[in-house]
Order: sequence, then structure tokens, then C-alpha cells
Amino acid sequence: MTKPEILSLLSEMIAFAETDGKLVEREMDFLKAVAKQLKVSDDVFAQLLQNRADYVPLKPESQRILQFYRLVLLMNVDENISEQEVKAVYAFGLKMGLQADAITSVLESMHQFPNKIIPPEKLIEIFKRQHN
Repeated sequence: MTKPEILSLLSEMIAFAETDGKLVEREMDFLKAVAKQLKVSDDVFAQLLQNRADYVPLKPESQRILQFYRLVLLMNVDENISEQEVKAVYAFGLKMGLQADAITSVLESMHQFPNKIIPPEKLIEIFKRQHN
């Protein structure tokens, strides 16, 4: 991934985390962990909290699915899922060009798993099913 793509996806995640009007510690910890995984320095991450990067669409579908999965995980971090967050993650999925049926299926299926965390294999299965 390019640096603009990485900064864009982190910005999206920050914006999503703030959908409910607050950024709780568990969400911040999750965001920092993703930033670290993507090799984004603490300074750059702090700057993104203040000034969002421009949106850069991810090209490969696999990266868009992974980003959608991160957003679903982030939504579940604070264990308090609001309808506003569900609508926001759905909108982000559409914005990334993912299929509406797959997004809906993921959001419905997550309630079947402990901590509402869909195993990656199940997530891939949902998106593969939409291609058939």
C-alpha cells in the first residue's frame, strides 16, 4: 500500500470511531495498534487525529475487504454498537465499492460469534458467495 492509501484508511477509521461523538480509550488503543501494524509513527498518527488525510480509494478488493473488516472490529471494540455506527460502517463499505448484500450479511452474521468478531474465514466466505 502507498503512504497516501495508509493515511487515508487510518483517517477513515478515526472518523468512524468518532461517529458516536466520542473516542473511547479502547477505540484509541485499537487505532494505535492498526497504525503500528501499518508502520505509521506516533507523530503521524497524532497529526491524523487533528487533520484527516484526503480519501484515497483502495484498488484491490482484498484491501477494501480488509479495511471493512477493521471497521467492523473497531465498531465492536467498545462493546456498545449504536444504530448510527452500523449505518456508518455500511456507508463506508459502500463508499469502498463493496457489495451491499455482502456488507449486510457481515453486519447480520457478526451477532453469531463471540464478541461479535467474525472469523476471517467466514468473512471471506461471505464475500466469495456474493461473487457467485
